[in-house]
Amino acid sequence: MALVYIVEDDTNIREIEEFSLKNSGYQVEEFDCAKKFWNRINEKLPDIILMDVMLPDEDGLTAVSKIRKRSDTRRIPVIMVTAKSSEIDRVKGLDIGADDYLVKPFGVMELISRVKALLRRTKDLGSSKSFELGEIYLDDEKRRVYVGKQLVELTYKEYELLKYFLQNAGIVLQREDIMVRVWGTDYEGESRTLDMHIKTLRKKLGEAGKHIKTIRNVGYRME
Repeated sequence: MALVYIVEDDTNIREIEEFSLKNSGYQVEEFDCAKKFWNRINEKLPDIILMDVMLPDEDGLTAVSKIRKRSDTRRIPVIMVTAKSSEIDRVKGLDIGADDYLVKPFGVMELISRVKALLRRTKDLGSSKSFELGEIYLDDEKRRVYVGKQLVELTYKEYELLKYFLQNAGIVLQREDIMVRVWGTDYEGESRTLDMHIKTLRKKLGEAGKHIKTIRNVGYRME
């Protein structure tokens, strides 16, 4: 039974999330501020985190950034829950390390569906510790990417995107599948997000960026 941590200062929303998740068979612990969350996560790690952006003592984006920097928590899937719905806010949350983004108000069924999908996707990523293609080498244990001997600095989502490509080298990946597997969201309305990340990833990889091929009207292939 998966353990879910809810970090949400709005009592009504927190109670709805807790009730819905418990009724779906999940264990739940809830916190109304970041301080209580950090105290608890130092004692016990959850399987997934629902993180509100606007907290009374710490910005949710800052909290997610800290989660991704810690070796014991960086692999825990995170869904950001917020009233902010503009694309730039969503991109910022995803880039800083969130796996999915849920905008208030949301339906109970959508919440449960996204939690289930993210847990399943995280489990299915596999246990490989490194990937190599041409001059690109990805060390997943240390979360480092090299082109030749040069260390390449990637954002959290750029790293996850490259990892997904390397896991499926030689396979044409549809845009819809990429968005679901890497961002945990449907493709509709998100084409700019994907295109922007492909562009910056290719640029950071330099000449090695040529391995990411655009398949017109379909998606991308790493070769």
